[in-house]
Amino acid sequence: MNTEKTIGVLNTLIEINNDRIEGYETAIKETTETDLKILFSQFQQTSLRCNSELIQEVHKLSGTPAEGTTTTGKIHRIWMDFKALMTGKDRVAILNSCAYGDEMAVDTYKEALEYNMEYLNPEQETLVYAQHALLKSNYEEVKILQDLLVEVR
Repeated sequence: MNTEKTIGVLNTLIEINNDRIEGYETAIKETTETDLKILFSQFQQTSLRCNSELIQEVHKLSGTPAEGTTTTGKIHRIWMDFKALMTGKDRVAILNSCAYGDEMAVDTYKEALEYNMEYLNPEQETLVYAQHALLKSNYEEVKILQDLLVEVR
């Protein structure tokens, strides 16, 4: 197994979770609705737990865990702030932004599982599959809320 490649895969997942953590922090600030604040806080906690597990794996490999976020994530958060300003913290706009960010996270995990399995040991593979399922569940929950709003309008 190529340790550098393994660390690279794990660090990519750390970065996308960092994006989610910061993205949901932004969403919590942008919404005035208590139910969304609670939900977004739970989703943020999911990524904090995922990161903790991924960081442990990187340390086991004597690697340095990623600390930053992706450039795409930074641009997305700026866009979220702008949209919130323009739409008056509209529930639909905030949910749309969150869905977009979660879709990026789910896709990043999917790519790791499809194209980088050879770099993960069985324990890491199990971990990444489990985290993918958690993030996908969060994404589906946001999509359900979006669909409910569309039906109401």
